[in-house]
Amino acid sequence: MEQALDDIFHALGDATRRRMLRELAFGERTVSQLAAPFDMSLAAASKHIKVLEGAGLIRRDVKGRTHFCTLEPGPLARAHEWLEFYERFWTGRLDELERLLREEDGHEARTRERGEEQ
Repeated sequence: MEQALDDIFHALGDATRRRMLRELAFGERTVSQLAAPFDMSLAAASKHIKVLEGAGLIRRDVKGRTHFCTLEPGPLARAHEWLEFYERFWTGRLDELERLLREEDGHEARTRERGEEQ
């Protein structure tokens, strides 16, 4: 599991690969279609695709000489599950900060009211 997460986050750590994944979210694409928005050779695009394949984020099917890529959402779900822990952690911390700030605001308001009464 840890190696799988390492592979997923390594694959997601590159902007080109993230853009390729986003494109695949709209449907199957060929390697040529995935390479088109970038100033890179098909060989370079293929290297990025191999990293995505290695992480299980995409599936590549070969039909004749054409390679078709499809998004595999399962690994993204595992990465999301891992990140949810930190989302809950930070949400809890921010909720506590909000509570403390509201408490402080209430204390300051009461202090001002007392000063105006005197």
